Amino acid sequence: MSSLELNMMSKKVKRSRRPSVGKQPGARKKTNRKIDTNPEHYISRDISWLHFNERVLHEAIDKRTPLLERLRFCDIFTSNMDEFFIQRIGTLKNQIDTGFKVNTLDGVAPMEQYQRIRKIILKQNKLLKDCLENSIIPDLLKEGVTFLKWKDLEDSEKESVSQHFRLSILPILTPLAVDYGHPFPFISNLSKSLGISLLKPNSGEKIFSRVKIPDEISQWEIVRDDNHGISFINLEEILVNNLHFLFPGTEIVDKMIFRVTRNIDLEEEDEYAEDLKEVIEEGLREKKFSPVIRLEIEDNSENWISHYISSELELAEEDIYGMGSLANYTSFGEIIKINKPKLKYKNWTPRVHSDFMDEKANIFNKIKAKDIFVHHPYESFNHSVERFIETAAYDPKVYAIKITLYRTTINSKIIDSLVYAAQNGKQVACLVELKARFEEEKNIRLSEKLENEGVHVIGGMVGLKTHTKMCMVVRQDSDKVTTYVHLGTGNYNPVTSKLYSDISFFTCRENVADEIVQAFNYLTGLSLKKDYKTLLIAPLTMKKRFCELIYDEIKYKKQGKEGLIIAKMNALEDTDIIEALYMASMNGVKVKLIVRGFCCLRPGVSGLSDNIEVISVIGRFLEHSRIFYFSGGQKDYLKGKFFIGSPDWMHRNQNLRVEVATPLFTDESKKEAWNILTVNLNDKRSTWKMVSDGTYTQNKPENGREEKGTHLQLMKSSEEKSFS
Repeated sequence: MSSLELNMMSKKVKRSRRPSVGKQPGARKKTNRKIDTNPEHYISRDISWLHFNERVLHEAIDKRTPLLERLRFCDIFTSNMDEFFIQRIGTLKNQIDTGFKVNTLDGVAPMEQYQRIRKIILKQNKLLKDCLENSIIPDLLKEGVTFLKWKDLEDSEKESVSQHFRLSILPILTPLAVDYGHPFPFISNLSKSLGISLLKPNSGEKIFSRVKIPDEISQWEIVRDDNHGISFINLEEILVNNLHFLFPGTEIVDKMIFRVTRNIDLEEEDEYAEDLKEVIEEGLREKKFSPVIRLEIEDNSENWISHYISSELELAEEDIYGMGSLANYTSFGEIIKINKPKLKYKNWTPRVHSDFMDEKANIFNKIKAKDIFVHHPYESFNHSVERFIETAAYDPKVYAIKITLYRTTINSKIIDSLVYAAQNGKQVACLVELKARFEEEKNIRLSEKLENEGVHVIGGMVGLKTHTKMCMVVRQDSDKVTTYVHLGTGNYNPVTSKLYSDISFFTCRENVADEIVQAFNYLTGLSLKKDYKTLLIAPLTMKKRFCELIYDEIKYKKQGKEGLIIAKMNALEDTDIIEALYMASMNGVKVKLIVRGFCCLRPGVSGLSDNIEVISVIGRFLEHSRIFYFSGGQKDYLKGKFFIGSPDWMHRNQNLRVEVATPLFTDESKKEAWNILTVNLNDKRSTWKMVSDGTYTQNKPENGREEKGTHLQLMKSSEEKSFS
């Protein structure tokens, strides 16, 4: 048994403690998931995700990225890694502690998987440190932006900063010393702290004190701002060098910045819940005190403080990670906001879609005339989705509005519109998914706000997450009552709509509207309808239909016709769909996959996936749209089958979530979708090609010429359309 296994087993009893509400560690809901696949055919989900985050880090390393945006990608990389520990490492630790025997898709046991992951993370943290210290910070210095240490300050500057500390920071701080009368303090998830070793004045005994570093105040202070440039000092540097004001008359032996990460992957068992909201709230309270799974400390901090903290938190050596650079423990958000436009991406304002340009025109008449396909953030969310819901709220001919909310903002035009509609006598039903990860508390508050204003609120479905993005409006038109529908790939969130690439689809086709009505009845009532003919609905019909569409391509290829599948999504992991894609490849069907995040399929394996290509697009916007194309045996793509919607090809999306995908019906909509796919596939600037071992190589422009990536090309085409 390795030293890593021994160290982790020694912590087994302590780490495996669980809250009373929820399943046992490592356990999951029982499903019919296949686990007898050939491990040689698969890439580990977690390893593939780490490769994805390294592609994000590369945007910070790449000097073609504007300098301040490189800092932003450092923040994104670190934030992603935090989420990875909370979700995935938490699950893995649970599996190790409980002797979970099921291997990863690529045949690796939990303990070995943790060893592989740790090795990659340590390498990536070193890359981050090197990028920041040897590239970004020196380049910022050339542009007049300086990060100062305390030793770099003039005496007058030290006095000024210390005065600011005494007046504005010191009153916020609460030192918590540990001695016989005061136990080790609770440390919240992802909070930054200063660990300090002190000597008691009388006894000379060494004691520990913890000071939480506040994140409610500015993390950077401007020290100099003149013709030579702007200089900052970060909050941690200020605190460390002014501790004598916090502990007057006490000898400070040493100090260390540290941060803890807790295991939040403690899923609630809601299958038999009588009150889902109550279960979620109880789970949130208990997650607050969940076990610590990572301790981050300053590099070269192998001192009494780090040993004391790790002992108190019952951590093994392998749970400790060095914070090699500023990016590990602070945010650069305030730095990125400085007024240096040439160091940032050019400002982008989404264009108004041509069908929504006339603000006086009736939006429902526009949708009744034809299906409308909108591509965010190139085309405005505010002038399409928000306008659709706001118009419905104020239109006296509208009887009812129904919507699903997964991640949104409480104070937004959409929420205000729903409230107004309810207050003015319209039937408004809103499914707020209380189990949306990291949004639980916010969504509970949102559901209470809506309910208090008269909205019919449903807090999700027991046993399933509602991930679909759909809204329906029932209106009395001049000739009949019509149901208008919005289906999207992204959330009803005005903030992320400017940062994520997503699709909105508006229609009032009866075959779509009728099934959307039934889908809402499935969510809010007891509808048992399963024979959806037009829409793909998970977990009812979607995976079966996707697999049928893949096997249809095999049939067409065998008949000598076209066999082509192009699919764009966030992640690919479902083994049934992957096996179907392998079968398609072995029968000559060309498969082109645009997968932004992790991908468990191995492309380019001789005799298995020779005809499968996988690319990932990373850049200014987060690729979030899902598009699925099947040729149907036709060379003319307009005769093929297109679908857009909320699902990825993941087991959870197909089996454990409510998802909806809709066909595209018109040539106009199909052309829009096809353009998105082809721009992504032809990109030589921001795409990465996956190779059979699961790693990625960045595509390079031919002959060294400068290329516009996917996002710049789509911004340009959006501008051209708005002026045409």
